[in-house]
Amino acid sequence: MNEKIRLLRERLRNLNMEGMIITNPINIKYLTNIENEGTLLITRKENIFLTYTMFLESVKSTLTINDEIIVADFRDVSKEEYENFFLFCENIGFEENYVTYKQYHYLKQKYRVNNLAETENIIEKLRAVKDNEEIEKIKKACEITDKCFNHLLEFIKIGMTEKEIAFEIEMFFKKNGAEGLAFDTIVAIGENSANPHWKPTDRKVKMADPILIDMGCIYQGYSSDMTRTIFMGCILEEIKPVYDLVLKNQLYTIKEIKEYASIKTISKIVDNDFKLHNYSLIHSLGHSIGMETHEIPYINSKTDKFLKENMVIAIEPGIYIPEKYGIRIEDTILVEKNGCNVLTSSPKNYVII
Repeated sequence: MNEKIRLLRERLRNLNMEGMIITNPINIKYLTNIENEGTLLITRKENIFLTYTMFLESVKSTLTINDEIIVADFRDVSKEEYENFFLFCENIGFEENYVTYKQYHYLKQKYRVNNLAETENIIEKLRAVKDNEEIEKIKKACEITDKCFNHLLEFIKIGMTEKEIAFEIEMFFKKNGAEGLAFDTIVAIGENSANPHWKPTDRKVKMADPILIDMGCIYQGYSSDMTRTIFMGCILEEIKPVYDLVLKNQLYTIKEIKEYASIKTISKIVDNDFKLHNYSLIHSLGHSIGMETHEIPYINSKTDKFLKENMVIAIEPGIYIPEKYGIRIEDTILVEKNGCNVLTSSPKNYVII
């Protein structure tokens, strides 16, 4: 049987649920490798993927005998069959963070479900711990990202715009084996780097500018995420203490990452150190990463959970001085039993180009 679906069935039983209706395409791809539009039903006896005529052959070619998934055309299923999928079932799960209110009522009526129950991110929690194949894909995405950074150190010149640098990043990714961007690239020069989610503009690089670059690519469906703040020509003395504080806390966090490490405790220590120096961590310390750039668990002081072996997380402390500059340093990191493996290896000490 498909191992991921087997684990899902086990988790559903622990929640006293007899099946699940899955409509989120990312969760469907995670469980089945199917990328075509459709609905996955986990019933008491069978796993059924309902799709449209135009996708039938593609779906069937994706699956193996071991997947044990029945494929059917939406139009070939009768009203009676829809109503029988979950006959006599009390609790059927759904994706409450994906399904709209209107879709919720549509699913409940279509499948005649007595109780369509919230599953508390059951599939996303499975996705948080990666298997070996997933880890290898993320490692490859990180390798491409590091190569891109090395390329940028030679590429960026005075007079170049944020948009030009962002475009070069996307082109490099696509030319070097990535499917494309994991998210919209952030290139923020000078005062623009004080905005954590800046969109590239025609602002040009000048001497002594900090340049914040947040980038990641997708390799075979899995993402990387890395941020570096580099400097054109020189680094101003007033920036050095802030950069050192961000780097110190990023390195501290990496040192603390291992299985069973407390997310809340690590995040609070970084929060407190920033406050001690009269700064604030205005966004999460980090997040999990995989098929999506931002996955659970989020790494912040509100998350009272522990890291698990083979989670992949991005750690990204940042300090932002309005109208002046911002410093953020981020790596993609694999959690291991007794420590961690930093998958992005680009230099983090002062990088001056």
